Amino acid sequence: MNRLLLAAVASPLLALGAVATSASAAVLQEKNLPLTIASEIALEAVKVCAADGYNVSVAVVDRGGTLRAFARADNAGPHTVEAARKKAFTSLSARTPTSIMFENVQKNPASAQLVAIDGFLVLGGGVPVKIGNETIGAVGIGGAPGGHLDEACAQKAIAKVADQLK
Repeated sequence: MNRLLLAAVASPLLALGAVATSASAAVLQEKNLPLTIASEIALEAVKVCAADGYNVSVAVVDRGGTLRAFARADNAGPHTVEAARKKAFTSLSARTPTSIMFENVQKNPASAQLVAIDGFLVLGGGVPVKIGNETIGAVGIGGAPGGHLDEACAQKAIAKVADQLK
């Protein structure tokens, strides 16, 4: 009886192993956002926004959506922390600036449900970090008096490290 049970359990697992082995013949290589660049982006974004008089929080996530760096200006509101993280996650997930997503939600009823995705914040201020066409992370900023201003700070911070994104 035990042998029959073991055979019934082992057969599907062996078949799954064979499929996994043949499917993984080619090794997947991906670029990702390192901590050094993520930290530089976060600090630069706070600096750029502060120069314009905005107290913001900045979240930088890697290609998997994991928070890699975070910076918060001394006088940034408490709500900016989560807003920045969610904007970064949203931009990474869609591989597009959140301002474009915001426009699409307003114009296209089919995209209106994007706002219902857990962890998404469809407001301007999230910008993907790319090497060529490959998204390796994203920046989210919250706290300026408008998402377009958050986004401008993010773009300036990414531009500052552009030479390292190769």
